[in-house]
Amino acid sequence: MELRVFVNVAGSFPKARRFPAKAVLSVVHILAIAVTASRTGVKNKCTAEKAYRCSECLILGPECGWCFQKGFSDESLHKRCDLITNLIQKGCDPDYIESFEVKKIVEEEKNLQLTPGKVTLQLRPGGETSLIVDVRQLKNYPLDLYHLVDTSASMVTNLERLHSMGYSVSQKMAKYSSDFKFGFGSFVDKPVSPFINIHPDKLINPCSVYETSCHPAHGFLHVLSLTNNITEFRDAVEKQTISGNEDTPEGGLDALLQVAVCESQIGWRKEAKRLLLLITDQLSHLALDSRLGGIVMPNDGNCHLKDNMYTHSTVMEHPSLGLLVDKLLENSIHVIFAIQGSSINWYKDLLPLMPGAVAWQLNSELSNLSELVAGAYQALLSEVELQVDNHINGVYVRIAAICPDGSTNPGQNKCRNVKANETVSFNVTIGVTECYEGDKSIILKPVGYNETTIISLSSTCACQCKGPKAHVAGRCFNKEVDLDCRLCQCEDSVTNSTCRTLSKEQCLIEGCQQCKDQPVCSNRGICNCGNCLCYQTKLGRVYGKYCELDDFSCPYHQGQLCAGKMMNS
Repeated sequence: MELRVFVNVAGSFPKARRFPAKAVLSVVHILAIAVTASRTGVKNKCTAEKAYRCSECLILGPECGWCFQKGFSDESLHKRCDLITNLIQKGCDPDYIESFEVKKIVEEEKNLQLTPGKVTLQLRPGGETSLIVDVRQLKNYPLDLYHLVDTSASMVTNLERLHSMGYSVSQKMAKYSSDFKFGFGSFVDKPVSPFINIHPDKLINPCSVYETSCHPAHGFLHVLSLTNNITEFRDAVEKQTISGNEDTPEGGLDALLQVAVCESQIGWRKEAKRLLLLITDQLSHLALDSRLGGIVMPNDGNCHLKDNMYTHSTVMEHPSLGLLVDKLLENSIHVIFAIQGSSINWYKDLLPLMPGAVAWQLNSELSNLSELVAGAYQALLSEVELQVDNHINGVYVRIAAICPDGSTNPGQNKCRNVKANETVSFNVTIGVTECYEGDKSIILKPVGYNETTIISLSSTCACQCKGPKAHVAGRCFNKEVDLDCRLCQCEDSVTNSTCRTLSKEQCLIEGCQQCKDQPVCSNRGICNCGNCLCYQTKLGRVYGKYCELDDFSCPYHQGQLCAGKMMNS
């Protein structure tokens, strides 16, 4: 595993420090923003908000910096926050500028189709960074194809023809994969009223009105796990009989979810492309439809097979489309809707909401089934789409596809007409808008692929304010009263107490108090090593040894503050 580390912007800017190429570019980019802002007259948001602490300053934007150099602008604390170029012009040594920071570590996992496999990012709120994710289309994938077939009475002719189609499909798909497996399952509808007739005789034989015998209705029956034995597949289909229900829509999507999540029972292979072929001539029920039958428990999205039968068909609702899509993506499954009749339009309307799905018209004789499967497989492979598998509050992800022909699609996360052995690149931009604790993981996954890119993300909100080792560290002023006085000395001018009777920290704090019972710096400033640094407000100036004076509390007379009399600080 190869490890690449990029530090886009260091916490400070040493004059003679070497940065990786990407780091230098990011520094130049930030400085360019600052220079442009100062030259074009754009409002300087770094100074507009009057930040009194390093953490408050950096959250204002990536162009803002905090000068923690000792003695820099002590008379006005907020002046330590400014555009980086302005701070340097004012005399702040670049070694003592805390600034926007991006750290990126890329680990080159040995994935066949997706790189990189893992990325570690560190960002401050208001910052963002970009990386390239490559998806490579292989030529000869192992292929799993599961047939999910509607066995209601209207499909009786199709069921008789289907068993002879297995060999034709396998021959057709041999052109695209040398490792091909079949599976089979059936569905009808939820076996409760009003979806089926609950008359005792109808429960035993739903087809008695047709003077024939058929199986009771079922939500989903898993018949044959994935196998490369075509004879076994044909025999399993030949043994199937039809069933019956009352209403027109069927329970196809309910069964579809079980096929997607019951990985071990179905026999889905991790390394294979997974195709789920749903064959029907009717619409499908959606979530809330099952409430007509008194079923109100939401679908939990889990596998519920026992003895190959779906046990929770009468317990849980049909899945919502959102839940179904999540489970299909999670399990890397492409869906092919093979639909007879006019119901094809209903399934086509679902496609914009179902990444990695296609809907094709199946003719009445099923003679185009092999061409349909092969064509759908080619169409699915020719489209490469990258999605965010999870979303995190306070973090945004933007994806822009760069297709093999060189075309770019801003705002689009997919490329079409991708051929075997071609690579699709995605420019992924990640930004943080707020602080949070701990690390967060963002998962990027191409639709229908079994590989992911995991981005471990942490937000840096605390300032370090650490200069070069040969120099004295500066101050971040992250607390109201900074008790870290290791670099300060008690002065003889401290009159409230003596250093001999007080701790060093208390001695310095009392240097910022007018009296022992008075607040530090009159609650209008920060105590810095025994000296008050006064806040500045929009009302006017705050000053004085203990920040006890201002130029806005005194009344005006004849247009002059304090009638023209000024107090001495």
